[in-house]
Amino acid sequence: MNLSQLKPSPGSKTESFRVGRGHGSGNGKFAGRGRDGQNSRSGGGVRPGFEGGQMPLYRRLPKRGFKNRNSKEIVDIDISLLNRFEDGETVTVEAITQKGIVKNPRDGIKILGTGELTKKVNVSVNAFSKSAKEKIEALGGKAEVI
Repeated sequence: MNLSQLKPSPGSKTESFRVGRGHGSGNGKFAGRGRDGQNSRSGGGVRPGFEGGQMPLYRRLPKRGFKNRNSKEIVDIDISLLNRFEDGETVTVEAITQKGIVKNPRDGIKILGTGELTKKVNVSVNAFSKSAKEKIEALGGKAEVI
């Protein structure tokens, strides 16, 4: 099988038919639109969702809640995960993603105080919990909000 021998399957590709070109074309008179009605007219037809005057489905269904477009999606990680870094190392959002702790940092990273930290590290991320900040500074590290 060569790429040069590939062909579309029979019937999948058809040329577009030009309608409204008289009786000799085999599709004259009403050009496939039928004799009367809204869809036979130029510009005819109804908008998407219109149900002939009946209350449309999107208006019949109840609406619940709302989506806050201004909210930020912050990724939480435990302080014990920072033990993967070396002593005295600077921990940033980029360093956390490179280590594979977080795949997608979204709008930022917050360090939570769950677990124990055994290494002195300088951390600069978007947010800290109070206990996480205390644990980092107790070991002589720095907790810096970016």
